[in-house]
Amino acid sequence: MWFKMWFVEYLAVRLLGLGIIKTLAYQCTPSAFTNVLPANASILHAIPNGPNSTFGNPYNPGYPTNATNLPPFCAVLVNVTSSSTSSFTFGLFLPDQWNDRFLAVGNGGFAGGVNYLDMGAGLQYGFAVISTDTGHNSSSFDISWALNQPEKKIDWGYRAMHGSIVMAKQLVTSYYHCSIRYSYYSGCSTGGRQGLKDIELYPEDFDGVLAGAPAWWTTHLQTWTIKLGTYNLPVNASSHIPVSLFPVISAEVFRQCDGLDGLVDGIIVDPRRCDFYYEALLCTPTSNASACLTSPQLDTLYHI
Repeated sequence: MWFKMWFVEYLAVRLLGLGIIKTLAYQCTPSAFTNVLPANASILHAIPNGPNSTFGNPYNPGYPTNATNLPPFCAVLVNVTSSSTSSFTFGLFLPDQWNDRFLAVGNGGFAGGVNYLDMGAGLQYGFAVISTDTGHNSSSFDISWALNQPEKKIDWGYRAMHGSIVMAKQLVTSYYHCSIRYSYYSGCSTGGRQGLKDIELYPEDFDGVLAGAPAWWTTHLQTWTIKLGTYNLPVNASSHIPVSLFPVISAEVFRQCDGLDGLVDGIIVDPRRCDFYYEALLCTPTSNASACLTSPQLDTLYHI
């Protein structure tokens, strides 16, 4: 009898390791994960979710939109103390039907908060997905959290991402009783920077990184952003382009350049091929003033 029980357990573990079955997972409860993490980390929740579920955090100013139409999964939230004056939190989605792969998604701007919306997209494909709040809770343009907080800036810079990845992988392998086959990262802007910074410091974290439009070399990028903003000041000048005209400019860019790749689909694949003709936006005596730019405004657009 004992041999049969041993053989069944052995066979199940072998099949799990081969990715054939994944049914011997921990229960989706906080107590099931507690012993997996180091002493500076704690499980805030572990919530089982059924098919077509919705998940998010209404108190998350950076990512207020819920992920919807989700397949069955376990939602885990972990808080990690990173120093005497800082901590970070990460969310982890563990799908019932796992594809043996791990995906980390990035943030945007200075936003703090778990990016549940992007996590949901990865979950739809069967990934075990994580996102970190980078050590604070804020909107994309709120950087007040960083004032006189050097440890929080380190968390935002790289520590929260890498720490979340390491611990999330521990939770994944423990939950499914088998190793992760491949690990990936996807992020844009600040998320792109997060991906580049992580593989620069910790090249073993991922097998592949999608780093879109990385907001790299931040000390130069932010000062240049301010410089660009000064071109459109003061707001009462004849050269000022109001926000209401931004969609007009965008529409003209797409009209001229969207089809350069042979497909008009709302995506400009290679902006470098876009030889934009600014004068198409110039107001004429018969133009609608709300849909064109004056000569001084066009000069501002040239500078930008």
